Amino acid sequence: MKIRILYQTQYAYDETVTFSLHLFRLFPKAERHLRVLESSFQTNLGAAVNYQRDLFDNEIASCFYPEKSSLLQANFNLQLEVEERNAFGFLVAQRALELPFQYEPQERAVLAAYLERGAPIDLGFWKPPTRPQGTLETLISLNEAIHDNLGYERRDEGEPYPPAELLTRGGGSCRDFAPLLAETLRGLGLAARLVSGYLCEFGSADKVAEGALHAWTEVYLPGAGWLGMDPTNGTFCDHHHLTAAVGLTAADIAPVLGNYYHKTPVASHMTASLQIVPE
Repeated sequence: MKIRILYQTQYAYDETVTFSLHLFRLFPKAERHLRVLESSFQTNLGAAVNYQRDLFDNEIASCFYPEKSSLLQANFNLQLEVEERNAFGFLVAQRALELPFQYEPQERAVLAAYLERGAPIDLGFWKPPTRPQGTLETLISLNEAIHDNLGYERRDEGEPYPPAELLTRGGGSCRDFAPLLAETLRGLGLAARLVSGYLCEFGSADKVAEGALHAWTEVYLPGAGWLGMDPTNGTFCDHHHLTAAVGLTAADIAPVLGNYYHKTPVASHMTASLQIVPE
């Protein structure tokens, strides 16, 4: 089916300010089930816009603003053709069917950064297996446990909560759930990365965080490759999840990244809207 994505964001400042280079990661990554039919990006008049690929091969719009302003805005208009994709349409290599398993040396060399663990995490509501257990069984259980035991709140601004703070609060946004899942997966010896993009529901079932830019996690399984896990909704990712950026940290996948400069702090207000419309 064909869909249109309309995204608008605006940062309004109480005084005229200078802007740093801004990066916009809004462009869906090429996949076999997805085809871009039309794409347009606009920002402040006079801005110099360059399109490039970053360290993680994400397509970005790099925007330089030569003029001072009290307003920074961006509009993104995209038409896509999307085919259905089975979230479990993959085959895991025999050696990775049960946890724990070991990546092969070549895999570990490439995945090293995605395997680095932070502080140990005790979810409380979910315990890692103490004996060999099916890999997919474990991942499904973990994904659903985070969804079932933490509350969701929409939060468009601010840094993601560290995993310990998220667990103490008992809830957060998709930007908080994704790092928590990634750190837990790394604690199991699995390579994990963060993802941002779009969540669209083409059927009748509602999904949490639909209508906003979304974040989730990918885990690497030999034989299957990178698999998307959405702890906010407790599901594995299918054609409803359209990937725009992948990375190690929240900054790597931020849809908009940049700063303003002024001799004193300036109050600002951010607004954003996202429409995903079947055509």
